[in-house]
Amino acid sequence: MNNPFVTNGYAGPKYFCDRVSETQNIVQMLTNENNIALISPRRLGKTDLIYHCFAQPEICEKYHTFIVDIYSTASVRDFVNILGKAVLDSLKSKGRQSWEKFINAVSSLRQNIGFDMNGFPSWSIGLGEIENPSVSLDEIFSYLESADRKCLVAIDEFQQITRYADKNIEATLRTYIQKCINTHFIFSGSQRHLMGAIFTSPSRPFFQSVTIMNLPPIPLDKYTEFAIDKFNEAEKNIDKEVVANLYERFDSITSYMQRIMNMLFVRTPAKGTCTIEMIDSTIEQLLDFTSDTYESILYQMPEKQRDLLISIALDGKVKNISGGDFVKRHKLQSPSSVLSAAKGLLEKDFITEDRNVYCVYDKLFEMWIKRKYR
Repeated sequence: MNNPFVTNGYAGPKYFCDRVSETQNIVQMLTNENNIALISPRRLGKTDLIYHCFAQPEICEKYHTFIVDIYSTASVRDFVNILGKAVLDSLKSKGRQSWEKFINAVSSLRQNIGFDMNGFPSWSIGLGEIENPSVSLDEIFSYLESADRKCLVAIDEFQQITRYADKNIEATLRTYIQKCINTHFIFSGSQRHLMGAIFTSPSRPFFQSVTIMNLPPIPLDKYTEFAIDKFNEAEKNIDKEVVANLYERFDSITSYMQRIMNMLFVRTPAKGTCTIEMIDSTIEQLLDFTSDTYESILYQMPEKQRDLLISIALDGKVKNISGGDFVKRHKLQSPSSVLSAAKGLLEKDFITEDRNVYCVYDKLFEMWIKRKYR
């Protein structure tokens, strides 16, 4: 059988753990024409939850659905490019009439859309070919509003728009979205303070325009039940303490647990039992796999940022990052240099900050640093 602990993307309801109430709530809100802001730290399964919701019969049988990840975008031109590609890629499986209508709608880009040997369209448009992003964006929204089905658009890592040089992007998108009748949206984001500012600040265009949902971790009992069931289906066993141990070590972050459980599943023989003694060697093996990558990341990092990253990793969580105790204990240069280095690490997503508590974003990187520098 396939490994039931999927580590890359949504593999269907059989391999999806819990989120029953969240799925019901999201589906109900979307089918009743609400827009949603879905907020949680990265790696808790927001994107997979959206795919799961879009796979429900009341949505997949009646709506066109599009999921757009804008994490890598840096401009409105990037945004238009990613959005257009996501729409076309989704429509290709809906038949020629659907994707042809979209291609005809984006007249400013139509001549740059290619076709493969089977006659299917391919969005291979270079950024330089999007000469007027505002016109192309208008065409995409016009298509969404004229589509033969109602449309649902999920924009993942939505807080990325706050980093665009064009500071009018929020107002531009809000203008389009408030006019939408045929289309509704999920704005998914992982940086709580940025997402909160977008949707709860009275001075911002998206103020009070959505229903905000904060996604909590999957409860330990639900994930334990899921893990035991998947092992049992393969005629294997797993001790409950294994799941509880991983849940605590990785702060209940789903993607890390899935990755370790994937390896533990492989290492447990048929008719055998996965025990807590297997965890450390499994994590060590995974850290060995990525060791060269982590070494390279540290080597390329500015010295002050590297020293601060190591210091945060060794402490686990740091509340007063510029405080005298933390600075002196780790022999850092000065409070001001720490704050400057922290800003750089935050911008690159090496660390996260929530309610003035700082920690390393990648828990495996943190474990690797502790192993190397303790």
